[in-house]
Order: sequence, then structure tokens, then C-alpha cells
Amino acid sequence: MEVEKLSKNQFQVAATGFLSLFSLVGIMFYGLPFFYDFWLTDFGWTRAQVTSGNALAKLIIGPLFGFLAGWIIDRFGPRRLMLAGIVMGGVALIGLSRMTSLWQFYVFYLFNALGYMCGGPLPNQVLVSRWFSKSRGKAMGIIYLGIGIGGMLVPQIARGLTSSYGWRDALMVLGILMIAVAFPMAWFVKENPTEGASQVKQEEPKIPFGNILKTWPFYLLVIGSMCSIGAVAGTSQNIKLFLSIDLKYSQELAANVMSIVLASSIVGRLLMGWLADKIQKKYVMILIYSLVALSIPLLYFATSPGIIYVFAFIFGVALGGDYMIIPLMAAELFGVKVMGRVMGLVITIDGMAEALAPMLAAWIRDETGSYANGFAALIILAVVGTIAVAMLPSKAKT
Repeated sequence: MEVEKLSKNQFQVAATGFLSLFSLVGIMFYGLPFFYDFWLTDFGWTRAQVTSGNALAKLIIGPLFGFLAGWIIDRFGPRRLMLAGIVMGGVALIGLSRMTSLWQFYVFYLFNALGYMCGGPLPNQVLVSRWFSKSRGKAMGIIYLGIGIGGMLVPQIARGLTSSYGWRDALMVLGILMIAVAFPMAWFVKENPTEGASQVKQEEPKIPFGNILKTWPFYLLVIGSMCSIGAVAGTSQNIKLFLSIDLKYSQELAANVMSIVLASSIVGRLLMGWLADKIQKKYVMILIYSLVALSIPLLYFATSPGIIYVFAFIFGVALGGDYMIIPLMAAELFGVKVMGRVMGLVITIDGMAEALAPMLAAWIRDETGSYANGFAALIILAVVGTIAVAMLPSKAKT
């Protein structure tokens, strides 16, 4: 009976993570760049300004709440924080749909960043790590499928809604949809395995968090993940502007490329999750980060027939594994009992790169009239991230 109960609860955990990431990352994070060109033309803002909302919000929210959110999760569990994050994420999109000025833009992006921090990857990574042990890679891959499916669908949904009702009503519908999809499952999910069923409590001692901060693998993990996520975010946040304004793609073609990226990320999440359970996670991480570094140079040849679709597939596979592999590597190195604080700090620092890299690439485009140098900066970030990860130990030393 205990096995059946645990199996049912594990399914509920996976479904909760899937729907939460579908909404707060797939719809919110990957959906908002679809609207950047509308804001640029309707409000007369620059590329740096339309990408600055995400940047400034994460630079404020991350340092203020990142470690605190991790501490709350370790102390009280992830469920209540997830519920608050889902509501704040939905409110952010609804607010952005009604904004008329730049200050309102920044206010609602603060809610966006709070929603992402409280209800996005951090609590779901901890929740899955508590409930799964031997199949943790597959489980993480399954919940991260929500990002791929949500990100694949949202450009098409947003394009259809925008063409029929305008971008404002499209954003409002997406905000309401986020809450409706993610909130119910998060309300009922169980935060911890029962004592008799726990896979985690029997397998590892607790490593003092202060000791982790004194080890060089922690800083290599931070540098590697920060650089690679910066490269991924800088590319994904500027791709719609690059396609629709620089390359003169129609809204339909630009949406199709964005959907291919996120559809390919589904392949990446399943493949990398499966590999992470089969071989050392360090080598999976190197593979993912190498694909990021190899895919971005293809954008220099985007005017050649078919190249943009090759980029979309390779970059999408890398994108699928990039965020997912970090908590798996962290659990391998440091265990899951301090996972909330470790990932709270890692996600805070990664969030700074995720915030600044898109704005840097956009600012370079505003100043030079081309994305060439901006893409070069993102490639350098991806290479540095790969080198840092290559220096990591394969697993923790006892």
C-alpha cells in the first residue's frame, strides 16, 4: 500500500511541476518576448528598454528574495511559495496588458520576477528532488517538458489572439490562463514523502551550508551556469526582435521559429534527463553547454535558406537541457537537504546573468545597428560556461 501511495504522490508532484513550469516559464518567460516588437512600435521604446524590464526586475528581486525563498522552502516547504508565485505571475501579465507608461512596465515586471522566483524552477526543483532519487533525472526532464510545451504553444496562441483582439487582450488572456492551469494542482500537492516512504532521508548526511560555500565546486557551478544561462537568455530574449525587425520576418514566420526552438527543447529535456540517469551528470552538462556555444554562431548565417531552422533545432535541444541540468548537478555535488538554499543562491546569481545578457545584446544592437557584436558576446559567455563546467568534479567527495 505504501508503494502505491508514493507512486500516486510522485505522479502528482510531476504533474504539479509540469503545469507550474508550463505557466511561469513556458507562457510567462518565453511568451513575453513575442510582444517586444509591439511595445517597441506602439510606445517608441528602444530594444534596450523593452528588454530592461526583465533585467531590472531580476536584479532587484534576485538579491533581495533569492536566498530568502530558498530558506523558506527548506524551512516550511515549497507549496505555499508556489501558490503565491503563480498568482503574482498571472497578475504580472494582466498588468502588462493594461500598461500605458514605462513606470507601469517596470512595476509589473517586478511582479513577473517575484512570480518566477516563488513559483518557477526553484520550488519545483526542490519538490522533485525530495520525492525522486534514482529516477531524478527523468522526473526533472518530465516537469521541464512543461517549459517546452508551454513555450512552443504560446507564440502560436499569442499570434492568434493578437491578430484577432490585439496584443493587450492577448496578454490578459495568457495571464488568466496561467493561474487557471497551475494553481489547482499546486494547491493539493504534498510537499514531503512520508517517513516510511522517503527515498532521500536514508541516502545522505546533511552537509552544513557554510561548508558548501567554502568549496571551489560551488563557485565553478555558479560561474558555469551563470555564463551559459546568460548566453541562452540573451539569445532567446532577442530572437523575436532579430527575426521580425532585422530580418523582416512576418509575425507568422517569427512565431514558427520560436515554436521550433521550444519544440526542440522537449527533445533536449527528455534526452538530457535520460542521459543524466545513465552517465555522469558533469558530462551531460558539458554536452549541453557546448551545444549552446555551437548554435549561436549559426545566427550570422540566418539569411541563408534553412539555416535559421538548423539553429532553432540545435539551440532548442540545448535550451531544453540547460536549466534542467543545474539542480541535478547541484544535488549530485551537495545533496538535497540544503537544496533550497543552494539553488536559491545559484538561481539568484544566474538570474543576474539572465537579466543582463539580453539587455547587453539589445544595447549593442541599438548602438551599432547590428546584432553581430552582441551575438559574439553571447558566444564568449557560452564558451566560458563550458570551460567552468569541465573543471567540476564528477561527484561530491565525502
